[in-house]
Amino acid sequence: MVRVGTPEQTFRVLPASRHGETIIPIAEGCLKMRNAPSNCGKLRGAYAFQGKDSNGFIVNETKSWQEIGLYEMGIRPEIGFDANALYGLDTVGLQVANSGGPTLKNMVVAGVAEPTVFVGQFGLSPKPSNFSELDSPQPSFMQKLRDEKQIPSVSYGYTAGAYYKTPKVHGSLTLGGYDASRFIPNNITFPFDADDDRPTSLTIQSITAQNTLERTVTLLRDPVYAWIDSTVPHMWLPEDVCERFATSFGLTYDNLTDLYVLNDTMHKQMVDLDPSITISLGESSDPMKRVNIVLPYGAFDVQASYPYYKEAMNYFPLRRGNNETQYTLGRAVLQEMYIVTDYSRGEFKVHQALFPGTNEKQQITPIYVPGEEPRPAPTSNGTANGTISTPPPSTSTKHALSGGAIGGIVVMLRLSLCPTMKRVRIR
Repeated sequence: MVRVGTPEQTFRVLPASRHGETIIPIAEGCLKMRNAPSNCGKLRGAYAFQGKDSNGFIVNETKSWQEIGLYEMGIRPEIGFDANALYGLDTVGLQVANSGGPTLKNMVVAGVAEPTVFVGQFGLSPKPSNFSELDSPQPSFMQKLRDEKQIPSVSYGYTAGAYYKTPKVHGSLTLGGYDASRFIPNNITFPFDADDDRPTSLTIQSITAQNTLERTVTLLRDPVYAWIDSTVPHMWLPEDVCERFATSFGLTYDNLTDLYVLNDTMHKQMVDLDPSITISLGESSDPMKRVNIVLPYGAFDVQASYPYYKEAMNYFPLRRGNNETQYTLGRAVLQEMYIVTDYSRGEFKVHQALFPGTNEKQQITPIYVPGEEPRPAPTSNGTANGTISTPPPSTSTKHALSGGAIGGIVVMLRLSLCPTMKRVRIR
C-alpha cells in the first residue's frame, strides 16, 4: 500500500513496471461512474480517511499537494489501458503508517477518475516523468530512493503471490535486491529489450496444457515475442492461441467486455479436471536453454465484477492481441513466476516461484551497482579473505528493503536516464 499527502491518505495499489509514478483513484471518479456500487472507493483501493469511508484521493485535504495539471497517462495505450489524470507533486510513503516504510517528498502523483485504470499503481520503472509545464524531469520514486542511499541499487525482485493456495500466499517485494527463498534458481539470463519502455521482453517458445477438455494440447505453436508487465492483469496472446485456450478450457468470448468467460457448469468441470499450463520462455529452441513456468488452474480461476459486470462472473484472464506491441504476460502469470530485474547490468531473470511458509526466514539478497560492492572483510593479517563482510550498523551500507504489503512489488531504479517525450497538457 501507499500513503499520499499531508495528512496521509492510504491506498491499496498494484505494481506497475511500465512507469515510475504513483497512481491513485481520485474521489470524483466514484461519484461520476454510472451504477457505481456503494463500496466503490473500497473496490478501487481507498482506505478510510479521518474515520470515514473514502471514494479516493481528496486533493483539498492534503497540505503538501502541488498541482501540475491534467495529462494523458500513456500507460499501455496499445491495449486500451490508459486514461487522463490530474498530476501533481506530493509526499508518498510505502506500507502502513509507522511501519518504517520509506517516505519521500515531492513525488509525482496521478489522481485518476476513469474506471479504465480502476485500482491505483506503484511505478517500478526508474524513468523520470516529463511535463510540458515543468523545466526539468521529475525523478521516479525508486530513483529518489536510490539517490537518498536507502537502497543499494536500482534492482527489484517480484512475484504477485497466490491467493488460490491454501493457506493464501502474499506477494513479495524487495527493493534493491531479491528474496532467494521465493524462487527456484536457474542460470538463464535475458538481456533488456532495446526499447527502454519495455525492457523485460522475451520470446515465448511454446505454451502447452495438460488435463484439459482436449487432454494434452499445444496452445502456442509458433514463438512470439512478449513483454512481462505487472502493470496489466491478463495474458495478451495471438487470437488463434486464445481460441485454442477457449476450446480446451470451455471458454466463451464476450464481445461486450472482450473477456473470456465460462458458466458455472463448465467452471465446475474445469475445477474437477484441474489442468495445468506450462509456458516455455527462452531465445533458443533448445529446451535446455529455456525457463518453464508451470501454472495450476487456480492461477486462472478468477472472477470479474464491477466495472465489467454487475454480478461476479467466472472468467479466464486472457485477452486477444494483434501484434507484438500487445503480447503480454501480466500478473496472472507472475503469480507463479518470480522476476529479478537488474537495470545496472541491463538484464533480467525469471524463475518458477516458491511459496515458503510464513515461519520460514526470508533470504534477502542485495544487488549492488558494479563497483559499489562491500569490500571483503580483512583477516587477522590485514589481507582480504574473499568473503563479503557484514558491516556494523553505524556504517552507511545500504540494505535491500523487503515487504509484501504492496501487492508483492519490488522496485529498481535506473541510473542512466534516457530522453523521453514531454507530456503535453490537456486543455
